[in-house]
Amino acid sequence: MPHETALLAIVAMGFVVAFACGFVAIKLRLPPLVGYLLAGVAMGPFTPGFVGDKELAGQLAEIGVILLMFGVGLHFSIKDLLAVRRIAIPGALGQIAVATLLGIVIAWLWGWPFGAGLVFGLALSVASTVVLLRALEQRSALDSTAGGIAVGWLIVEDLAMVLALVLLPALAGILGGDARGLAGQVGGGSLLGTLALTLGKVALFLAVVLVVGQRVIPWLLAQVARTGSRELFTLSVLATALGIAYGSAELFGVSFALGAFFAGVVLSESDFSHRAAADSLPLQDAFAVLFFVSVGMLFDPSILVREPLAVLTVLLVILVAKSAAAFAIVLAFRQPVGAGLLIAASLAQIGEFSFILAGLGVGLNLLPQDGLDLILAGALLSITLNPLVFVATDRLDSWLRTRPALLAKLERRGSAELQELPAPAGPGGHTVIVGYGRIGGLIGRVLQEKDLPVVAVEQDRRRVEELRDRGVTAVYGDATTPGVLEAAGVDRARLIVVTTPDGYRARRAEELARQLQPGIGTAVRASTEREVAELEREGVGMAIMGERELAFGLLAYALRNLGTPREHAEQIIQGMRGAGDGGAFERRPDEPELGAPELRPHRDASEAVS
Repeated sequence: MPHETALLAIVAMGFVVAFACGFVAIKLRLPPLVGYLLAGVAMGPFTPGFVGDKELAGQLAEIGVILLMFGVGLHFSIKDLLAVRRIAIPGALGQIAVATLLGIVIAWLWGWPFGAGLVFGLALSVASTVVLLRALEQRSALDSTAGGIAVGWLIVEDLAMVLALVLLPALAGILGGDARGLAGQVGGGSLLGTLALTLGKVALFLAVVLVVGQRVIPWLLAQVARTGSRELFTLSVLATALGIAYGSAELFGVSFALGAFFAGVVLSESDFSHRAAADSLPLQDAFAVLFFVSVGMLFDPSILVREPLAVLTVLLVILVAKSAAAFAIVLAFRQPVGAGLLIAASLAQIGEFSFILAGLGVGLNLLPQDGLDLILAGALLSITLNPLVFVATDRLDSWLRTRPALLAKLERRGSAELQELPAPAGPGGHTVIVGYGRIGGLIGRVLQEKDLPVVAVEQDRRRVEELRDRGVTAVYGDATTPGVLEAAGVDRARLIVVTTPDGYRARRAEELARQLQPGIGTAVRASTEREVAELEREGVGMAIMGERELAFGLLAYALRNLGTPREHAEQIIQGMRGAGDGGAFERRPDEPELGAPELRPHRDASEAVS
């Protein structure tokens, strides 16, 4: 192949093979990241067929690293970190320390030097940002308390790895690697001198970027935005990311990754952060794919046959040891078991930073090639198995919910009242709200303002304590666990409102409530049209799907905005609800018209009253 087409070949084949492998991965319900890595393996020198140019792939991967780190900086939120700092900062640092120490010990047993063990352990300690965020999104847990802790935990991990990327080149000579970093330039100077010189350059860089950049870059983007040219704005965002990354390396000796990260941090605080993120996302995704492909090209799959025990050891550190450490740390901070299991499962994988650290370690002659292969194998396998880890933790959570005594011991609750179920709550004729988050909290607040009694059932221990401090009757526990709804006084309640997003738990809670009191009114949040239909067939008083009601609200506004009178617009919406449009309430032909379907009484309740 002529030399001038090598770049086109690596880009074209990288995209084509990555697309094919990513599509297969999604069909197998695996993260597409697995497919991208396997595409790189297929294009690498260790497998037959097309072999890409590793040098060109590495340069394209460097652009991918810059854009990945720029994206991490854009989504970096100091507010999110501060909200959970008391557990996220010590928790993440403690878990990194445990995983790094295990990596050093394992490397020592394999006969590797300390520097190799340090890089190896650090690479095993940090989770993939992409995998963690998508896993939380799929479980609708991103906005939960546990999800917030997991995101804050991830931010601390990312910051720690950014610091590691800064210090490793400077300390390479001391750690037994290539002394081309500052350690070699110091010429026998002390470790403190090396660190001081490195951190001094970083501090100077941060001062220039954060002080000058926060004034200049937002102003510049504002001027570009006023031109009305979308492509020019996109170009300005990319020029900012790549320009700061390159300038940081040339002027301050700082890595491309660090420069790009703080370029994103500067933009994240401006009014153009969301537009910058949206405009840079396509290129970020494209070059991120090439980054993962280039990483896969470095992987020698024969390591799975040559060193199966070593691969298994790495996998156990990622899936078991690291997750167990995170779980223990979360419980030590007196968080609920459910939160600990969610965070542990979220962190049971490694990804982007692991590849960057491992590649840097190999480049500095700190990490042997087998170490890179083991890290890549651990990443591939852990990302593939991560959904199964969530399934296992879900089953463990359900098992623990049926054993309140064991649950109490694990959580080490500081409030004695929460260690046992309270006496049946509620004055009678009250409303039981299962899940007192944003939706349940809004409902409960309005009912209390109308002097209507409310009892909350909540799995978040801290939220229960906050509710009780505010004078709200609250029961701690899972509504699907025997005894919890009884403690909430469901047998004397007038209505139960189930707001949990988990379809199975919502239906089970509604079934248990009707078993305890057949005449109770029921209102249940559903996630899909199928759930709405099933709940309706079971005779639930009201089943509502948020996306559908959002559509109805927007439609009502559109109709009024286009001149339709308010009363007529409301009639149209109610007619759509009654007719079942959009998967709404399915009308029964033998049921008389009772007005708005969301107000019609529960049939069992009517029969019980009569």
